[in-house]
Amino acid sequence: MPASIDAQSYYQASAHPFPPQSQLNGDVTADICVVGAGFTGLSAALELAQAGFKVVVLEARQVGYGASGRNGGQICTGFSPGQQRIEAQLGKDDARKCFDIAEEAKRLIVDRIAKYKIDCDLKWGYLHAIPKPTQFDSLKEWKEEWDALGYTDTKVLDKAELEDRLGTRIYHGALREGGAGHFHPLNYCLGLAKAAMAAGAQIFENSAVVNVEPGATATVRTDKGNVRAKFVILGCNAYIGRMMPELYGRIMPVTSYIIATEPLGENRARSLIRDNDAVANTNFIVDYFRLTKDTRLLFGGRASYSTLEPPNLGAYMRPRMLSVFPELKDVKVDHAWGGYIAITSNRIPDCGRIGSNIYYAHGYSGQGVALAGMYGKLMAEAIQGQASRFDLLGRIKHLPFPGGPIRTPLLVAAMLFYRIRDALS
Repeated sequence: MPASIDAQSYYQASAHPFPPQSQLNGDVTADICVVGAGFTGLSAALELAQAGFKVVVLEARQVGYGASGRNGGQICTGFSPGQQRIEAQLGKDDARKCFDIAEEAKRLIVDRIAKYKIDCDLKWGYLHAIPKPTQFDSLKEWKEEWDALGYTDTKVLDKAELEDRLGTRIYHGALREGGAGHFHPLNYCLGLAKAAMAAGAQIFENSAVVNVEPGATATVRTDKGNVRAKFVILGCNAYIGRMMPELYGRIMPVTSYIIATEPLGENRARSLIRDNDAVANTNFIVDYFRLTKDTRLLFGGRASYSTLEPPNLGAYMRPRMLSVFPELKDVKVDHAWGGYIAITSNRIPDCGRIGSNIYYAHGYSGQGVALAGMYGKLMAEAIQGQASRFDLLGRIKHLPFPGGPIRTPLLVAAMLFYRIRDALS
């Protein structure tokens, strides 16, 4: 893992209080054992505990330690590669059902924030900004695709219209969504954990899973204890490692880096992003940024397939931020951190079963802020006998990443290709 994985993020510095949970010691039994206390696992745990099941959640570190508590906080629409790749596998009608599930994922966030009174700074508005004028037609096509799916809260902005909203001249237009946005992901994650615990779920922290033994009653082993459960849900995403050999190679951990400036003050912050939208460019290797509640600029990107981390993340990321907002050259960076997301080979999440009672979902490919919680809910539905939606998504085929032990060098080379493509396109 990158060294800065333990560096305090802005989210950790501004997190709401959450009591430490005990480590698993000894043997326990449960109806469901959930591995991973992020959006996926906690969403499933909440649904199942509310339905009356005995749920035990095992977290290797702390609640929200992985991508759920350290991501960019951007709530996105749909799936990373768009609809065509899903239509190619499932057909138009079933692909439309998948899009509807992704739309429900955003509503699920809204509903849970309201129901459980989660204070996490939710804001709506999202700009997809194009770095090259030749990409303008693609924005129109993107809007047309979403219009045909019934998602019409969008507008194509030309360069002048974008520059009224965004204090930079490097982009040539944007697609604005009213139905996507941003929030404080760690505080949302902690809110889900509190709701799951209130419903009866038991969470054990610092309880890394060593292996999972399948069977009619599965056994989930840690160094100091075991959970025997009728069902297991694997919600580890990029942190699953070799816990389940069947899943190794189906996803690739990718490191993403984020910095947060010192507070800018309301006027200066809004001179950068007038309407407090989330922003991302449309490159394959994405830069993304937004404002926080206390008027910091949070800027992320520079994804890496390598496990080698820059020695000074702040210095590494700062030039990217200044390339967009050179007027921030006098501004101090208060926080810099990194973490893993997981991608699949086709950029569509991978989900399914191992045997009849071990469920998994991972590989959200940059769209996990919304989708992870929804996939957790769908696994809970499937365990309760309503598996049609989970099985629909499980029909999507995924190729493993090639290369076995040399797959990381291969992907580093692929990343260089995409950096060059982004620069030249």
